[in-house]
This record gives sequence, C-alpha cells and structure tokens, in this order.
Amino acid sequence: MDRLRSATMKTLAVALIVMMCAIVVQVACSAFDINPIKSFTTALPLFGKAVTLNSLLDVQWHLLVVTGLIPAGLVWLANKHVRVDFLYQNRSDRTRARIDLAGNLLFAVPFFALGLPAAWSFMMRAWASDEGGRNGGLNDLWLIKAVLPLGLGLLAIAILIETFRLIRASR
Repeated sequence: MDRLRSATMKTLAVALIVMMCAIVVQVACSAFDINPIKSFTTALPLFGKAVTLNSLLDVQWHLLVVTGLIPAGLVWLANKHVRVDFLYQNRSDRTRARIDLAGNLLFAVPFFALGLPAAWSFMMRAWASDEGGRNGGLNDLWLIKAVLPLGLGLLAIAILIETFRLIRASR
C-alpha cells in the first residue's frame, strides 16, 4: 500500500510540474501571439491536429482537477484532511471516533449516494456525445470527466475503510 501511495504521489507531483510548464508556455505564446503553438498532419489523442492556447488552458484545468481529486482518498486515510478541531478539544479517543463516525454517516454517506451516480452520468453523457472542447480546446473531454467518478469512488472507498475503523474504535 505504501508503494502505491508513494507512486501515486510521485505521479501527481510530475503532473503538477507539467501543469506549471503548460502555464509558462501558454503565457509566453500568448504574449508573443503564437497560436496554434504546434500543428500536426494527423490527429493526436486529446489534442487533435494542433496544440493551441485553448488546449493548453484545458490541460491546466484538467491537471488541477486530477491533482486535487485523485489524492483525496489518500489524504483522508492519512488523517490529513480538514476537520473541525473545536469539537475535539478535551475529548477522549473514543469520543473523537464517535464524532468522526457521526460525520461520516451524516455527511459522507448522503453526499456519495447523490454524488457518485451524478458523476457517472456526467461522464457517460460526455462519452456518448463524444464531447470535445470549444475553440481549439482538448478533444475527448470524457477522459477528464471520468476523473470525477474515479476520484469520488476512491474517496468513498477511503471513507468506508475509515468508517469501519471508527466503528471499532468507538466501542
């Protein structure tokens, strides 16, 4: 599990560097009025026949989504997520576990019951319509929209694992 976590975090770190490079290239090309940035004779996956300022903008947003949503479950399992600490002050570990368990059951379960089917539907509509970006943006937007149900699913699994741990700890 630690190897998977480490590999995931290293991959996401590379994605952040790619995102920063895309920002620099987009700003520089925009300043020098270079668009399209690179054209191709045959269409490439995601980019089509050209890398444009809009496709670089789409890459930035997509990588931001990936680097924010995919590690959410890992952050949750590492207990590094944001919480309301004033509820924890001067409480025993057992009471803290009960507070976390109540939060998972009252907030996370309804959120995922509504959010996961909606995220799946959102991605499937993009897949069925072969949705692409406008004005020279990225093609195949279902790929980035697939990150939403994937990331939410991974987070739901992490919260489920944590919920079982909290049930044991709250007894």
